[in-house]
Amino acid sequence: MPRHGYIAAPILGALWLLIVATTIAVAMSFATGQAFRPAVGFSLVWGAALGLALVFWQGSKSAAALAALALFGSALTPVGPMIFGPDVAGATWAFSAAALAVVLVVSLRQILAGLRFGAVNRHEFEEAAIRFLTGFGYIFFTAIVLIPFYVMVMTSLKSQQALLQNPLDFGLDLSRGWGLLRSYYELFADFNFGRYLWTSFFVSVLTVIITLLFSIPGAYAVARLRFRGRAAIGRSILLIYMVPMIVLALPIYIAFSMTGLRNSITGLVMIYPVTTIPVALYMLQGYFRGLPAEVEEAGLMDGLSRLAVIWKITLPLSLPALASVSLYVFMIAWNEFLLAFMLLDDPSKFTLTRGIASLNSSEIPRQHLMAGAVIATVPIMALFLGLERFMTKGLTAGSVKG
Repeated sequence: MPRHGYIAAPILGALWLLIVATTIAVAMSFATGQAFRPAVGFSLVWGAALGLALVFWQGSKSAAALAALALFGSALTPVGPMIFGPDVAGATWAFSAAALAVVLVVSLRQILAGLRFGAVNRHEFEEAAIRFLTGFGYIFFTAIVLIPFYVMVMTSLKSQQALLQNPLDFGLDLSRGWGLLRSYYELFADFNFGRYLWTSFFVSVLTVIITLLFSIPGAYAVARLRFRGRAAIGRSILLIYMVPMIVLALPIYIAFSMTGLRNSITGLVMIYPVTTIPVALYMLQGYFRGLPAEVEEAGLMDGLSRLAVIWKITLPLSLPALASVSLYVFMIAWNEFLLAFMLLDDPSKFTLTRGIASLNSSEIPRQHLMAGAVIATVPIMALFLGLERFMTKGLTAGSVKG
């Protein structure tokens, strides 16, 4: 792209208006259940014109206000950047047009800040391009995360009649009051989801405890002790993940059936750590290598045994890493589905993921399945967001020696 403001600004403006129009159209469609879509050709034309105008009158608030007003007016005409369905009410039409105009002009001014109408240097051009790509990244990845979650939550709050009338309407009927939560009530009252929650929590906590009991001394041995084959063990810890779990499913099923461990919580507690110990070993050995060995040597010189050194010195210094590993292992165990689906047949012993799978039936309303997915997602999401700082600190600690 030539580094001239009168060329860069229209191109960035055209692309940015298309992105914003698409975003608002999707958001309004989900919120109202009505038809909104971007007009690609008109979006590119209006975006190019607005980009050119904003860079020509750089810094002028009155020019920005006129641009927003012009875009608002265009959005209410057949040649605007958005196409509205015939069932869209006038107030909704005006609101979406106003939102498009305000969001577009405010954000485009930020993207084009620093660009001149004439020639610009490489630094100014790259800054505008980076701001454009950053904004696109925020919108794109936010949409990837929020749209499925939004659809899941809104569907769980719908009635069967509303889903049959318009499956693509993800708005809320607030007149139902507490009836919005009917699906959740029925899951706990009729589908035993309280027991599923407890089973998943119990199994996940036991998996964390067993994983730490094995991975702490194993990771410490690989990181600190010298023995034959230590380097090979350290490099091959994660080799188990090169074998897909589906390949191991049949041998595990046969072995557990022969030993009477299938369809039991004990069997799950035995097999889950097999999948989590390698990753815990890998994470902890890197952290242990980053700890100063002199502190442990001082403890040994003071008469402490190796186990006492680990308990009194190494573990207190490793609390961030232990917190992050525990959270990661808990998430793996909480979300595990394949082994639970394969080994559990008794509904009274189902984990949460196995219980949700049992809702995937033509005889059970779809909103119940979505409500079960929300129940499984929200606790682990809240746990992750609440402990994110510990996980981030634990994953980065020990990566740099100094």
